[in-house]
Amino acid sequence: MRAIRISSYGGPEVLRPDSVELPQPGAAEVRVRITVAGVNFIDVYQRTGRYKGALPFTPGMEGAGVVEEAGAEVLDFAPGDRVAWASVQGSYAEEALIPGSRLVRVPDEIDDRQAAAAMLQGMTAHYLAHSTYPIRRGDCVLIHAAAGGVGLLLVQMAKRLGGRVFGTVSTEEKAELAREAGADEVILYTRDNFREEVLRLTDGEGVQAVYDSVGKVTFHDSLDSLRRLGTMVLFGASSGAVDPIDPMILNQKGSLYLTRPALHHYIHDRAELLDRAADVFGWIADGSLKLRIERTYALEDAADAHRDLEGRRTTGKLLLIT
Repeated sequence: MRAIRISSYGGPEVLRPDSVELPQPGAAEVRVRITVAGVNFIDVYQRTGRYKGALPFTPGMEGAGVVEEAGAEVLDFAPGDRVAWASVQGSYAEEALIPGSRLVRVPDEIDDRQAAAAMLQGMTAHYLAHSTYPIRRGDCVLIHAAAGGVGLLLVQMAKRLGGRVFGTVSTEEKAELAREAGADEVILYTRDNFREEVLRLTDGEGVQAVYDSVGKVTFHDSLDSLRRLGTMVLFGASSGAVDPIDPMILNQKGSLYLTRPALHHYIHDRAELLDRAADVFGWIADGSLKLRIERTYALEDAADAHRDLEGRRTTGKLLLIT
């Protein structure tokens, strides 16, 4: 089968097409014919070696496809079933072996592109808004990269929960997308200091929570945008890793809370996975959660997808079509 392989860490050029042979599925595994794979920043982190693993490997943590063969212990799925997954590596390929416990069934109302676009980013937005800092009606929250893949979904979920949403973006075009998703206040960080704007718009109080996927360049101003007892949710590092800090700074800025969550801890149990996926798919099916699939690429063009993602030339979701 065709697959994208990484043999050494580096730039997008290390994403190289190759021919790979998969073994038969183990007793608890499912062999899936992949139709669509999602492209995410975690793929970039793994490609560059920020998140290190065994080399060589096939990247891709999210996808959708059709079951071809199920192991003897897999009772929930059979050949022909449409399925999707997240937080399982190996999706930049024509086929993959996926643990049956990590698969979810794709409803008839959801097509494969929607499923692949929704799994990782949709469930990320879900756990951020509902679990890491559960947004309550009337809460003020700041969402960085509000026109990105997670950002647009998180804005919608925050509004669904009754929050007042502040979003940061880099361009007027992205600002319009954030507003369409429901953001109440949109701040162009390329023009205005977002910390000053947040404090101005909240009469100096700040927000209850910041959802920050940018990292290094936004972290300290994000802390200063929080009100007393506020929560800093650092869930990504697209601008680079945050430098170590003295925890006393959290005390000095108002007894703040700081967390660095990851999706796999919030879908660790199968019940959690199914509940989050059911909510996301249900909202997409009834039209209350809008996906933005901006661009699709052939599998062989995975390097171009990474260049576009890292260059911040995108809004919404990027997909590889196998």
